[in-house]
Amino acid sequence: QVQLVESGGGLVQAGGSLRLSCTASGRFGTYTMGWFRQAPGKEREFVAAINWGGGLKDYADSVKDRFTISRDNAKNTVYLQMNSLKPEDTAVYYCASKSGWTPRSNLYNYWGQGTQVTVSS
Repeated sequence: QVQLVESGGGLVQAGGSLRLSCTASGRFGTYTMGWFRQAPGKEREFVAAINWGGGLKDYADSVKDRFTISRDNAKNTVYLQMNSLKPEDTAVYYCASKSGWTPRSNLYNYWGQGTQVTVSS
């Protein structure tokens, strides 16, 4: 069993930055880690993913060049550095883990509870 706990969300002005963290208990080092988000009234969407070794990364077009995903396997933690934030980035952000590398599929085995990110204009 894997438990994922996100942190780092909050309120920020447009153009600002936040760094989200997701710490896992249990198996971590061999899993793909992904970040998804869900805005009110919208479906959950893929944001970014990183494979177990960190050599493969994938980003949604809407966040490419603004967000950076990274991981520290020694700390069982994955990060999402979010820069140049926009109001449309406002959402609950979830981390998730899965085996294999199918980053954009939402068929992840484990999900966190989510952390709210609000970007004011």
